[in-house]
Amino acid sequence: MEHLAYDLTLQPGGHLEPTDTSLVEAAVRELTEETGMDPRQVSVVSPTPVYVEYGKVPARPEKDEPEHYHLDIGYAFTTVRGDVGRIQESEVTGAGWYPLEVAERLVGDRIRRAVTAPA
Repeated sequence: MEHLAYDLTLQPGGHLEPTDTSLVEAAVRELTEETGMDPRQVSVVSPTPVYVEYGKVPARPEKDEPEHYHLDIGYAFTTVRGDVGRIQESEVTGAGWYPLEVAERLVGDRIRRAVTAPA
């Protein structure tokens, strides 16, 4: 994902919503919202997160958000059809697939952990 607010390439993600009943459900929702992928074509590899990270997020004055911390919980998914549909333009400027080596350079080693996660 080409993240609009941070001008970075990141994996799909976002925040929990009051209607989310689990972390995995939230991850699927964010994945399909941002990429336009059909949620029926996406399967979680494991209900166990492939990474958990904690870090500082810079302030975003345009959204009245001060510097704060995020707890990022990532899951691995599979799909038979990886077709990107209508992206969520309020959040991202583009979505696509990258070779693993390129994705690691852009996003970091969390991508390799997701790809190599045991089922």
